[in-house]
Amino acid sequence: MNQDVDVAIIGAGSAGLSALREIRQHTENFLLINDGAYGTTCARVGCMPSKALIEAANAFHHRHRLREMGIYDGDRLTVDHAAVLRRVRALRDTFVSYVMERTQDLGERNITGRPRFITPQALEVNGTRLKARRVIIATGSRPIVPQAWGAFRECVITSDDLFELETLPPRMAVVGLGSVGAEMAQALSRLHIEVTGFDGIEQVAGLTDPVVNRAAVAMLKEELLLYLGTNVEIDVDGACVRVSTGTDTVIVDKVLVALGRRPNVEGLGLEQIGVELDGDGVPRFDPRTMQIGDLPVYIAGDVNGHRPLLHEAVDDGYIAGYNALRGSPECFQRRTPLSIVFTDPNIAAVGQVFGELNEGETVVGEFDFSDQGRALMASENRGRVRVYADRNEGRLIGAELCAPRGEHLAHLLACAIQKRMTAQEFLRLPFYHPTVEEGLESAVRRIVKRLTCASGPDLASCESIWNETQD
Repeated sequence: MNQDVDVAIIGAGSAGLSALREIRQHTENFLLINDGAYGTTCARVGCMPSKALIEAANAFHHRHRLREMGIYDGDRLTVDHAAVLRRVRALRDTFVSYVMERTQDLGERNITGRPRFITPQALEVNGTRLKARRVIIATGSRPIVPQAWGAFRECVITSDDLFELETLPPRMAVVGLGSVGAEMAQALSRLHIEVTGFDGIEQVAGLTDPVVNRAAVAMLKEELLLYLGTNVEIDVDGACVRVSTGTDTVIVDKVLVALGRRPNVEGLGLEQIGVELDGDGVPRFDPRTMQIGDLPVYIAGDVNGHRPLLHEAVDDGYIAGYNALRGSPECFQRRTPLSIVFTDPNIAAVGQVFGELNEGETVVGEFDFSDQGRALMASENRGRVRVYADRNEGRLIGAELCAPRGEHLAHLLACAIQKRMTAQEFLRLPFYHPTVEEGLESAVRRIVKRLTCASGPDLASCESIWNETQD
């Protein structure tokens, strides 16, 4: 093992591997140090196996739509939970194998162990000290389980444990209805599990827009029992778990805890690098450079808690890797914020969310999908989209939605917002008929009607197109 390297990367998750890819283009004098499982959170226990479970759940649930379309005997279909979970794990293992290929040729440059900072440029790992001109921290995160519930780990599981079950129990509680909790609660219910959901707040899936949140809550209540705005206590009684709100008690077989994730910073010795740490033990950093203060140390991915999403972690890793090899860090403009929750309908937030808006400077366009043509055809006619625009310029700045095919609507909006399009410019894009995108078109058209700065035809004039081609 080389004890004097250009870059040491701590963590082989999405951010760490993204940094590795960038660094390998410029130097082979590096170390990848990883403590724990390889294969990334996304591939092993996160976005990939969860979506595989959701696909199976939705396929089984859609039997309810068949009769109204003139297709009979759908109610005779059954689900084999053990077979579903075996398929999820098989797909998971395939995705993990793809990720593992990125580290197979590293040899001695890939170390298993938990490093500890001695100084910002000196680490100790497995009893050996090494020097690194730059260090990238990409140690990821882990699910939060309240300490009082630690004694019930046979009955209290996290998303890291769910896919390892041999089969699913008949009754489950999901505590925490953020993105992971909302997805898993609906999927488990669709797999014929009796599910009860709990959250200490009234909002689900990270929504801040009260109109969209009401649509999302109504959607979830169609399929499972919900207790919102209440804290819970759990107790184990033999093979059963009692989940109590103080006024009501629900008996289940297992509890899925989805209360967020905690950064993996314990034991790294971050107190030795001479910077202030926040309440989670994470140092302050610049998300445009990933640098911690003016130190030769960078922090990337879920561990920094900035935007704990795969595409953001990959960007974090790229920026950290890029800057770790340069004398002075370069500042990068980040992508438009985009988050998608794969419930049905999808829930998404793009750009500025409702809770960040200045109401006096914002115009809102809304659309209800209950009677939208394409959604009606597919029996997906529920949900709402709310799009936000700057009142002075008419520029699109954000949206929240709970809508059919919402993942695609969210991407379309993200592209428009990142391109700084006005509402009127957005309406000059083509919208095919019949598609759910027409619902988004209607929401933006309502923005234009309320804007004093908007005028002129829907289509761009020939003169403006000519001028654009000459620029």
